[in-house]
Amino acid sequence: MLRRIAPLLLLGLSLLPGDSHPSLPFELDASWPRLPAGWNLLETPGVAIGPQQQVYIFHRGSHPIIEIDRSGKVVGSMGEGLIGAAHGVEIDREGHIWVTDRADHTVLKLSDAGRVLMVMGRKGQAGEGDDTFDGPTDIAFAENGDFYVSDGYGNSRVARFAANGSFLTAWGKPGKGPGEFDLPHTVAVGPDGKVYVGDRENYRIQIFDPNGKFLTQWDHVGSPWGLHITPEREIYMADGHNNRVLKLNLEGKILGSLGKKGKLPGQFNYAHHLAVDLLGNLYVAEIKNWRVQKFRPH
Repeated sequence: MLRRIAPLLLLGLSLLPGDSHPSLPFELDASWPRLPAGWNLLETPGVAIGPQQQVYIFHRGSHPIIEIDRSGKVVGSMGEGLIGAAHGVEIDREGHIWVTDRADHTVLKLSDAGRVLMVMGRKGQAGEGDDTFDGPTDIAFAENGDFYVSDGYGNSRVARFAANGSFLTAWGKPGKGPGEFDLPHTVAVGPDGKVYVGDRENYRIQIFDPNGKFLTQWDHVGSPWGLHITPEREIYMADGHNNRVLKLNLEGKILGSLGKKGKLPGQFNYAHHLAVDLLGNLYVAEIKNWRVQKFRPH
């Protein structure tokens, strides 16, 4: 019954006053995920897709990193005792799991078995140096293995590192001008190497070249909390303050939206991050509703 009703709940309810964007054609998969008896998610800031299309959930409770197979079944967990406050999770081309820890000011690279392979930052030590962060939020990877960290809660910058962890450059400072930030909350790298930064409290996406040169900004998209760029060159954005998901093209045109504020299935309350698998399934992680929801293309 839920599968039949879900599309009706979603279609036509994603517009805010004054919006003219079409509703995205998704239906809720209400049976996903199948957590073991006694397991619950707490605040859930992160979700990512692995190389076998498995889903990794990053949340602020027991079993902080949960791996779920394509059928929706939990196949493992990791990260116990490593995380102060979960924030972002991303998977690199080799299948390594990278997480940002807002409270401990660290970025960790883990194997698919949960072993720590690289530590960026100093645990419990905030800073703005070559080897310190202050409330890091997200990670994104360049084609050559370099990676970018949005360092947003205490600092207002994006830092770039080589694949071996060596510091390369950083840019940004507090403010509202080009290249300035008010909470850089998410970062993504496009197919042409451009760096897309969700400037959350300035309600815009800023776009830079790989070395941090400001190119342009989109200030018509709401508040970007999470970004995901698909192989089809589409951008999905979690608009956390407006409790919706937007789909954009690489020119910044809004192609559609999904969701509204609420606690019911198909609704959002602080949509924090999102991911899309190769079948087009959309996964949205929420802070206040303590969950990740899966939406199938409809």
